Amino acid sequence: MELAAAPRTCAKFQSLLPYRQKLIHVRWSGEACWIPLGALDLDLQHENHTSYPGPGEILLYPGGISETEFLIPYGAVRFASKVGQLAGNHFLTVTQGQAHLRALGEHVLWNGAQEITFNTAS
Repeated sequence: MELAAAPRTCAKFQSLLPYRQKLIHVRWSGEACWIPLGALDLDLQHENHTSYPGPGEILLYPGGISETEFLIPYGAVRFASKVGQLAGNHFLTVTQGQAHLRALGEHVLWNGAQEITFNTAS
């Protein structure tokens, strides 16, 4: 968790744990998967936001010109939607197993939506 850089986003995410949802491949952003959250209002503003996350730098887009969503990059990304470039809050970084992200992303691309679960660290 990027607690110092995105404290409000981290706190909101922690309040959702354990979090289970379907992971689907992005349409506009490059090599990433996403979890669409529609019009869900998480009462967040931008903090530690970027349009160019690296592999494993997970973003939460708090909504605005596009729907609320999580973005999970596995390669080159320019975060966008059909209305243009977006910036999401980088709040979580994969530090273990990052080498498996490309395989996950390509599996989702070719095989469709996959279940994903986020839990607290044990």
